[in-house]
Amino acid sequence: MRTRLLITGIVFATVVLLLLNIALGSVYIPLRAVIEILAGNISDVESWAIIINKTRLPQSLTAVLGGAGLAVSGLQMQTLFRNPLADPSIMGVSSGAGLGVALVLMAGNIGELALSTHGIFGHLTITTAALGGAVAVLFMILFLSNRLRNNAMLLIAGIMTGYVASSLISILKFYSMKEDVHSFVIWGLGSFSSVSWLKMQVFAPAVLTGLLFSFLLIKPLNILALGEDYARNLGVNIKKSRFFILFVTGLLTAVITAFCGPIAFLGLAVPHITRSLFRTSNQRILVPAVMLSGAALALFCNLIARLPGFDGALPVNAVTGIIGAPIVIWVIVKGNRIY
Repeated sequence: MRTRLLITGIVFATVVLLLLNIALGSVYIPLRAVIEILAGNISDVESWAIIINKTRLPQSLTAVLGGAGLAVSGLQMQTLFRNPLADPSIMGVSSGAGLGVALVLMAGNIGELALSTHGIFGHLTITTAALGGAVAVLFMILFLSNRLRNNAMLLIAGIMTGYVASSLISILKFYSMKEDVHSFVIWGLGSFSSVSWLKMQVFAPAVLTGLLFSFLLIKPLNILALGEDYARNLGVNIKKSRFFILFVTGLLTAVITAFCGPIAFLGLAVPHITRSLFRTSNQRILVPAVMLSGAALALFCNLIARLPGFDGALPVNAVTGIIGAPIVIWVIVKGNRIY
């Protein structure tokens, strides 16, 4: 009964936050007009329909999918490595995406030419570069997962991969023009607003595929949460299960980071919040609950970032950090079980 009430409450909060994300911003649109436009009716103010259909609706849907994907990825990493500080970026996939973007924006700095100021690279090129870098790191991690039997060693390898990528990015920054560095920093702040309807045709199916496969991993995650020795005694193929968990997590992280930039704290904080609310470690409950909670928190952060009164929009990472860090500290102080 408690679980159903919590799920219902989170679904209701997600719907309300979705409507508020569409209604609020630099231009206020009444909720009644929002509902009419979403229902396909003609609005009295034509600009409202343009703002909703071209900007706010795809941005809100991106936040829903991105939040859900990062949250469930964090849950899978924390369960697989039995580490409360594990998040989707811990295996270096996000750093790989950053390196891909850095190579595009800064490696071509020839003759003191700031490429970013000449419009040479658009959003599509940057997204492709980020996806390429993330996928390259993902395949390397999957290769290592077949070579390394120990999860701790695999985790260290992933962290070291992230350090190497970060070091290469630092070198590129040092030799690049300040305009190119600025463009890279802006990308690194994260945003749900860069996914247009054209990009949504790739973004949405890829994330939804990852979310669907996450449900198929519920059983092995439940068993692995009890320990590898116990799982092995039950006949679970540890190496195969680990490979698929890393693949699904890597896929979600790579796609979301490529299209939205590195979004911090959602993958780390949301699993802790959900465990605290539902007081369970059962993945059958946690996986859908984490997805819904991630979507709701992403919408909330996106709403705060776009509230009227701010000059433009705040970076999403600035908001997720302010909200996510105190939550994690609260969970630690409260001393809840995290596995």
